[in-house]
Amino acid sequence: MVISRRLHGPARPPDSASIAGDPRPEPLNATPLSLALVRQASAVFALLAISALCWLFLVASERAMAAMNGDGLLDRLMGVMMQPSVAWPYLAATALMWLVMMIAMMVPAVLPMVIVYRGVYRGHDVGFATAAFVVGYFTAWSVFALLAALLQWWLHTRGLIDGMSFAAGTRAAAVLFVLAGLYQLSAMKERCLTRCRSPLGFFMADWREGAQGAFAMGVRHGSYCIGCCWLLMALMFAGGTMSVLTMAAVSALILAERVLPAGPWPARLPGLALLALGAVAWWRA
Repeated sequence: MVISRRLHGPARPPDSASIAGDPRPEPLNATPLSLALVRQASAVFALLAISALCWLFLVASERAMAAMNGDGLLDRLMGVMMQPSVAWPYLAATALMWLVMMIAMMVPAVLPMVIVYRGVYRGHDVGFATAAFVVGYFTAWSVFALLAALLQWWLHTRGLIDGMSFAAGTRAAAVLFVLAGLYQLSAMKERCLTRCRSPLGFFMADWREGAQGAFAMGVRHGSYCIGCCWLLMALMFAGGTMSVLTMAAVSALILAERVLPAGPWPARLPGLALLALGAVAWWRA
């Protein structure tokens, strides 16, 4: 298996010095453990820092949307997002907002995959390969962000979401809760979640060599994550796509599904809760 060969590395023929009985130790090819840990921590810190910056941007954007009394860049961006009649600027601004949301919400969920990838990769360009994997992962989510922006524009032009919070009505939100709850209980959800919560299993099944392979694996893993989470992300229309509280709740649920002990219940319990929430929302509408 390819990944097994990478873990153990190719056999090296002895050099002339070792044949002659030279007592000097051969130079080590492996990175010293301490340096490897520092690099690992640096990669994790960099991703968390990017996620934190995205969260700060989202918090500032929510405040700017609520105030709408300034002339700064964020205020102008929020103003564009309130004018669906101007389609292309609206779509660009909304897609950007959704992409920032995806980065903020999904970085914690992809961190275990990045850590395992760096652990099994044995090339000298591990930093570049890691970056390629992460870029591939968020390329997949960029496509989702564009589709979400198109859906938001369609809903906004027809008056189906609030013009300020971009939240659907109570009955529509109830339907979203029920649909998300049913999907949490489905076999498709379980299949996608199994691939998302088992980093080593994913790499053993889908390993590709080099930076291009890392990018392809990132896209593939991102596709599994989208298959796992797309209806949870659709709940943003229930709470409002500018609601940082809704983003945090969905992000926490996605992370919990991946780090809790394997089994069906990390997905099924939230599914049952979403069904109950949908029934209550419909009854109170």
